[in-house]
Amino acid sequence: QVQLVESGGGLVQAGGSLRLSCAASGSIFSIKAASWYRQAPGKERELVAAISSGGSTVYASSMKGRSTISRDNDKNTLYLQMNSLKLEDTAMYYCATQTGGSYNSPIRYWGQGTQVTVSS
Repeated sequence: QVQLVESGGGLVQAGGSLRLSCAASGSIFSIKAASWYRQAPGKERELVAAISSGGSTVYASSMKGRSTISRDNDKNTLYLQMNSLKLEDTAMYYCATQTGGSYNSPIRYWGQGTQVTVSS
């Protein structure tokens, strides 16, 4: 069982930045792909960004150029740096790890989420 604990969310003004972190338990983090998802009220959960075990990344078009996903395997931690935040980025952000090393692998574990609220 892998536990994922997100942190770093909060209230930020439009145009500001936040860095989300996700601490993973267990020793398999480094060999699995990992992702950030978000879910706004009344909307479906959507992919924000994903990173393979080898460091390849993919981004949702809405976040491309404004966010950077990264991982520190020594610390078993996943990060999401978000810049130029918009009101529509307000959502609960979840980290997840996949069943395999490819970011196309199915999700295996979810974190509990961290709230990001962008104000005008």
